[in-house]
Amino acid sequence: MEFRTSLSNSLDRCIGRVASLKPDAKARWGRMNAHQMVCHLNDSFHVAMGEKYASPATSLLTRTLVKFVALYLPLPWPRGVPTRPEIEQGRGGTPPADWDRDRSALCNVIKEFAARQTFGTHPMWATMSRSDWLVWAYRHVDHHLRQFGV
Repeated sequence: MEFRTSLSNSLDRCIGRVASLKPDAKARWGRMNAHQMVCHLNDSFHVAMGEKYASPATSLLTRTLVKFVALYLPLPWPRGVPTRPEIEQGRGGTPPADWDRDRSALCNVIKEFAARQTFGTHPMWATMSRSDWLVWAYRHVDHHLRQFGV
């Protein structure tokens, strides 16, 4: 019960933060604008659900130590870590179209993701448990929302 309450609270906070994001929000780091970031997050959730392909970039080190540090140590994720080309804006990522539609799609995919029991394979961290995926989702969304001061 506590896990579900915590998941629900985290989900509500993420959705609220996404809803408060403005299209003209200025990035504190990185090359993406707010709309590109929304599309990047949408793409990454579709990879996580096994609905979009992202080329693997895995090794023993990334599947173990890097994954543990990224998911379970209370450290902010580093800035500028390269993403897979298939979800990188300006390369293979979905280009921004309509702000309201893309932002709404992100809120919907976050909700869908939180309810899932099965997932795809992470391009760097390979197979992950549901718990790992939920932590990844929160940390990835949080990382990019902080990028835009939300």
